[in-house]
Amino acid sequence: MKRFWSTASVEREGDAFTVRLDARKLKLPGGAALSVPFAPLAEAIAAEWATAPENFTPDDVPLTRLVATAQERVRTHRAAIIDQLTAYGRNDLLCYRATDGAARATEDEAWSPWTGWAEQRFGITLAIAAGLMPVAQSPAAHAAFKKALEDMSDYALAGLGVIVPALGSLILGLAIAAGALPPAEACRLAALEELTQERSWGTDAETETRRHKRAEDVAESARFMVLCQT
Repeated sequence: MKRFWSTASVEREGDAFTVRLDARKLKLPGGAALSVPFAPLAEAIAAEWATAPENFTPDDVPLTRLVATAQERVRTHRAAIIDQLTAYGRNDLLCYRATDGAARATEDEAWSPWTGWAEQRFGITLAIAAGLMPVAQSPAAHAAFKKALEDMSDYALAGLGVIVPALGSLILGLAIAAGALPPAEACRLAALEELTQERSWGTDAETETRRHKRAEDVAESARFMVLCQT
């Protein structure tokens, strides 16, 4: 898409904030004018449009894309999205450990603090498997994860909708949302097996590029959730 505006600014309308591109209100893909209840988020959205390149794509305005997800998708399909995210807790990456002794020790050291965090925070016990054979989490764990998601805003769920599939872990996503885990460290934990293999076999450029893009998406989504808390 070709840039058609010179300036981006924030305008207050009652309890909400809109963004103008020159004299035009910024609109979401569905056609409604973008309007958010968070001043810092509106300012950050204006900033990403102000710095967008001459030829831009949706990747250049990730905060705007996340607002659209929250308002046009999560708001209308909230229950289904919560169910999709809860399903990651039933098969969480952190609950599947290696069978090899050294690799298992590495994963236990890195991941056990965060399965322990989830157990303490949500009052549950998680089943930990060795290898890839499916392990069934308890109904109590499922219910606790679902309740945690139900208590979140549409905006937080939009952020987790990027973070959780990217990491393969609801636990890591919830820890980021709680401010307990930095996004970069969560990405490192999710990529632990890849990073371990690379130390033995060298770096694969395609894998490294994919990992870098994932880290950018997770960081921007985490930033979005923070901006939606103020």
